Amino acid sequence: MKPKTPSGLPVSREEIRPIYPVHGLPASQELALKTRPAHGLHVLITGGAGFIGSNLAEYHLHKGDKVHVVDDLSTGALSNVEAFLSHPHFRFSQADILVWDDLNKAVTWADRIYHMAAVVGVHKVLAEPIHCLSTNIAGCERVLRAASANGWKPQIVIPSTAEVYGEAHTSGGALPSEAVDFTGFREDAELVVGSTAIKRWNYPVSKITNEAMGLSYGQAFGMEVLVARLFNSVGPRQTGRYGMVLPRFVKQAVAGEPITVYGDGTQTRSFCDVRDTVALLDALASELGNAGEIINVGNNREISIHALARLVKELAQSASPIAFVPYRVAYGEGNVETYRRKPDLTKLLAHTAYRHQWTLEATVQDLIERERANMEDARLVAWRPDDARVFQECMVS
Repeated sequence: MKPKTPSGLPVSREEIRPIYPVHGLPASQELALKTRPAHGLHVLITGGAGFIGSNLAEYHLHKGDKVHVVDDLSTGALSNVEAFLSHPHFRFSQADILVWDDLNKAVTWADRIYHMAAVVGVHKVLAEPIHCLSTNIAGCERVLRAASANGWKPQIVIPSTAEVYGEAHTSGGALPSEAVDFTGFREDAELVVGSTAIKRWNYPVSKITNEAMGLSYGQAFGMEVLVARLFNSVGPRQTGRYGMVLPRFVKQAVAGEPITVYGDGTQTRSFCDVRDTVALLDALASELGNAGEIINVGNNREISIHALARLVKELAQSASPIAFVPYRVAYGEGNVETYRRKPDLTKLLAHTAYRHQWTLEATVQDLIERERANMEDARLVAWRPDDARVFQECMVS
């Protein structure tokens, strides 16, 4: 039963917030005793020092929400959230989600949980297949179990991936790469991944498991769980270290180095600016009717990787050559390339009024400017006082 105000009217999720529980009381009594007026959502972000997680943190802080980030910094970076550390509504915990002692307290505090903690990136997935499976599956279940055990049930957003579509065919029976009229992968499509003997499929297998687990917990315990299948988010704070293509292209173009395209570059992707991604996630989660849904989140503009390389080169006004690198050289054995990743956004656009604000060109230009600023900052840091003194002496002489 919903708590009530002194006037006897039901209190909505937006009007109450549980805070950390009173030690020793059952969860139901803790919820009854420890509620207070709302001044914004309480948002828990696991993996919140990563690329998307840190952008989620920034977005919610700007909205006036309170944000708690937990991250073990294995792939995330403290620098991604460093600017928020002094913010009165921000809290950071460095911990592994698999063994974090404060998980139950944090879950009880939260109104919404974004479970972003995961092993991602082709290089990481291929190099650490067991770690990928154990972290992605066990970490998600631990968060769901903790949420299901509390009297207060927070909303849970489980990010999945376009990779779950695997080798799925179109409705006409053809592979997407063969279908001229392909409008994108639909959420109700059959999921066809490759052999588990190929390590590359460990990641989508783990995310399919997360989807099924999240929806099952939601149905069993009356929890608001939303599954968002993300398609190639790009933007500030993304690193090319683990195989992400756009930051690698931008870094190479600005530095005047060869822009390395893996394969022949005909494979296509659909890129969505992370600032649109996080706004869409919030918009979807804010609609209570979206609980229990699986929704593609991305941008349906499709571009080949070769064309993306040319776009980056053009906008950066770079003289970098474009070099093609065979997959076996780039990734070694165990990788299978997926040739098309385009979302059907019919369901997304029906479930939220938010519309994309960033074009691919605007995102690329923004990243180029940021990379140039970073290079200039690095140059200034490298300019030691002794260098300045020598320079001045040369000028005088």
